[in-house]
Amino acid sequence: MFRRTVCATLVAFALAALPAAAHHGWASYGSEEFSITGTVDTPLSLSGPHATMKIKAEGQVWNLVLSAGNRVEGAGLKEGMIPVGAQVTAEGHRQKDKKIFEVKTERLKWNGRTFNVYPDRT
Repeated sequence: MFRRTVCATLVAFALAALPAAAHHGWASYGSEEFSITGTVDTPLSLSGPHATMKIKAEGQVWNLVLSAGNRVEGAGLKEGMIPVGAQVTAEGHRQKDKKIFEVKTERLKWNGRTFNVYPDRT
């Protein structure tokens, strides 16, 4: 009985750590400002620890990692708002590994609007 309780506790702690392990920090992104313009391939999703979307640009599909969903919505950006095929510009920091086409996006520009999803970062 004791072993089962200890085992169950360890499994619970391991499962609780999974969302933290999936969290996108800033360490794997460059320090230089980066900007890319492309067309929406996969629309904005607010699920997960960070909002995401994919764009096609420079012959690649790029993953845009934005801030947490509530912050993205607070910036005025909602799911379904920007259609597939629309042109957007992402500004932020590119993944350090140039084989990974990903941008930690601070600002997203679309249709004359700027959505500042990290207003505390300039």
